Amino acid sequence: MTPDNFPHRSRVRLRPSRFVAVVAACAVVTASVPVRAQKEGGGLPVIRDAEVEQVLRDYSTPILRAAGLGQRNIHVVIINDRAFNAFVVDAKRIFVNAGALMDAETPNQIIGVLAHETGHIAGGHLSKLRAELANAQTAAIIAMLLGIGAVAAAATSKGNSTVGGNPAGAMIGAQGVIQRSLLAYQRQQEEQADRAGVHFLDLTGQSAKGMYDTFKRFADQMLFSAGRADPYLQSHPMPTERIAALEEIAKTSPNWNKKDPPELQARHDLMRAKLFGYMERPDTLLRRYPPSDTSLPARYARAVSTYRHADLRNALAQMDGLIQAQPNNPYFYELKGQALVESGHAHEAVPLLRRAISLAPDPTLIRVMLGQALVETGDPRLQDEAVATLRHAVTADPDIPDAYDQLAMAYGRKNDLAEADLAAAQAALARGEMPTARQLASRAKGRFPIGSPGWVKADDIATIKPARQARGPL
Repeated sequence: MTPDNFPHRSRVRLRPSRFVAVVAACAVVTASVPVRAQKEGGGLPVIRDAEVEQVLRDYSTPILRAAGLGQRNIHVVIINDRAFNAFVVDAKRIFVNAGALMDAETPNQIIGVLAHETGHIAGGHLSKLRAELANAQTAAIIAMLLGIGAVAAAATSKGNSTVGGNPAGAMIGAQGVIQRSLLAYQRQQEEQADRAGVHFLDLTGQSAKGMYDTFKRFADQMLFSAGRADPYLQSHPMPTERIAALEEIAKTSPNWNKKDPPELQARHDLMRAKLFGYMERPDTLLRRYPPSDTSLPARYARAVSTYRHADLRNALAQMDGLIQAQPNNPYFYELKGQALVESGHAHEAVPLLRRAISLAPDPTLIRVMLGQALVETGDPRLQDEAVATLRHAVTADPDIPDAYDQLAMAYGRKNDLAEADLAAAQAALARGEMPTARQLASRAKGRFPIGSPGWVKADDIATIKPARQARGPL
């Protein structure tokens, strides 16, 4: 699966300049395993989906509040990667691989991972690690100079103009000590994040069992390789030590045996089914969700897979069955609306997407799809609604390039070329395509009255200076 055939086709490319530099600095503060951030189109392949994001928002909000981070506007970002992983690289986002969502059988398992990552943010671990790295770089330089100076002094004392000894060896030795010190610091941070995560779970009345089970699974997988590893050259505590420490604090919690609410488990099962439907091949999916499985998640997964593989009539019939089973589920209407839009039946999709918006807690991404449907009808009477719908979406979330693309088309159909150019410039800006953004913004400036709000916005984009290439991680 690529992000292009995921719901809404609204995918965000994170700009790598803000990501790669920190990776180089930190080796990344991760939940459990090294990050394998796959780059695509110049950035990370990020999945945007209203249903999945809402589930993760509901998982993370109580944890963030318990950590005192409820007002920080921290988002959970979904990476299109099948591996089980989660990580943070700044204080604003928690990254979770789609694979982690698919492999976690209970909400509590993902909530535990989110609690651990929140522990990193609440502890200020990234900024502290950057400071530690700065100190380490300074120490490395001093060690190098001292090493060379000591060798030169020894040579001078012997009256020998040829420098003896091994300055490179002295420097490597000093760097080895510094590296071990940094790794010890990272291991300490991981232990702190584990403890903080358990504390946040306790404050929210949730079990730490999911967190324990997840990390124990990784510990079991790493047991063989860890047996040969030097514990002083690891960025995370050794698996057996980590699990023993986590077990000690987690099992003493009064919430240890507390289960997820059934309604939350049901939403989790639907989320996983949707992801499997989009990301797995039909034959693989049918082994996971065979026709004999008549549960709602199984039907959801098969409907998604059927729609993806161009059997529209069969897919629409399956979607009707989903809507009949849960007439107040906004994401079933959204799915059918998307299928109709992408098969050239935009008029039929409009009422379904309006219904989805009326039911969804946060319908921003569904508004983008409705805006697209309204534009693709080609009906001049619907273009004002398209503009209003899409403007609402980009006001709520300005980092959706497709929303600006559709807005540009809606303005174009209204023959408002200034606004069309400005929206196209904003789409390019959201994608990080700066030369295109500046070019389109300059053209938009020429169409707006000088000093008007549109002119000011276009001028802001047109005068953005190219970012300097990062020279290092700090």
